[in-house]
Amino acid sequence: MDFTFSEEQQAAAEAARGVFADVAPDAVPSPALTAGAVADEFDRALWARLADADLLSLLVAEEYGGAGLDAVALCLVLRESAKVLARVPLLENSAAMAAVQAYGGPELRGELLERAGRGEVVLTVAASGRTGHDPAELAVTARQEEEGEGADWILDGVQTAVPWAYDADFVVVPAHTAAGRTVLALVPRVHDGVALGEQFSTSGERLGELRLESVRITARDVIDVEGAWEWLRDLLTTGTCALALGLGERVLRMSSEYTSKREQFGFPVATFQAVAVQAADRYIDLRAMEVTLWQAAWRIASGARGALPVAGDVAVAKIWASEGVRRVVQTAQHLHGGFGADVDYPLHRYHAWAKHLELSLGPAAAHEEALGDLLAAHPLG
Repeated sequence: MDFTFSEEQQAAAEAARGVFADVAPDAVPSPALTAGAVADEFDRALWARLADADLLSLLVAEEYGGAGLDAVALCLVLRESAKVLARVPLLENSAAMAAVQAYGGPELRGELLERAGRGEVVLTVAASGRTGHDPAELAVTARQEEEGEGADWILDGVQTAVPWAYDADFVVVPAHTAAGRTVLALVPRVHDGVALGEQFSTSGERLGELRLESVRITARDVIDVEGAWEWLRDLLTTGTCALALGLGERVLRMSSEYTSKREQFGFPVATFQAVAVQAADRYIDLRAMEVTLWQAAWRIASGARGALPVAGDVAVAKIWASEGVRRVVQTAQHLHGGFGADVDYPLHRYHAWAKHLELSLGPAAAHEEALGDLLAAHPLG
């Protein structure tokens, strides 16, 4: 196993660092002081810079104007974006494009991929289900009114907490059929039978409750391929783990900088054993988050077989990311004292974003149970 990044992957990360260098994590009002959304839309100026740097089309093949890279490169870029709390749908847009490329028809790929790679069309994914706890594919039903390969599909149901729903042009919606299959439908945000209800994340960003009532979608815009949703879900989850890692690394660095300057009894508090031990524990969390992230991303990117299905590696990454990012920000709040809650200091924003990521990933106990089921179905040794 070799986790050395290729030159192309390292170049993508370097380009991302250049784009995000001037992004301020407190460029919008604090969520602690805002009753509704912290902003009307995502950072469109940053989105344009990402498009100019070809970072919106990382996973897209060269024939569609992309870089033809993989999930590892995407996670490297997402890691950098989280360090500055970049307010853009980079994960959702990239994952949706990758799913269209891997499983969509040629007409859909030709119509969508180049435009999305240039930032002209924005995609997001409804992955939270009806309540945030149930499988997303069970929240919406999909049926064809008549037999035939080119027949339209009719969608009914509700998806909650759809990120960037009010800014996206299309929402990729998983839905189940009467036969038990899962399809992916590209639903236009403005369409007959589509309605959005405002919701807000802990980070102050506006989410959307997506309500679908007899929504008619053409066969071209529905991906009916076995495994498409599972692959997209694993990529989204792994990308969320990358965001948690980047955020946690930035928070630990903030803690290091603060405790190195803050003095008590004439000494920097970083020299106190109790502070050093807590920081060391959080460093271990981050390294565990990192190695499990790259294992999951590598499995997705390479398609390599393992002792467990790729879902097992994703579950391990989720366990560490969900628990780890929470522990990192909690320790940072403790080590910063009152500064951690000061709305003029950015740490509280990182805490709010970390809580959103933790909720998005779900509780570690659920992932441990899923991992146990996989181990039971695929005994090792």
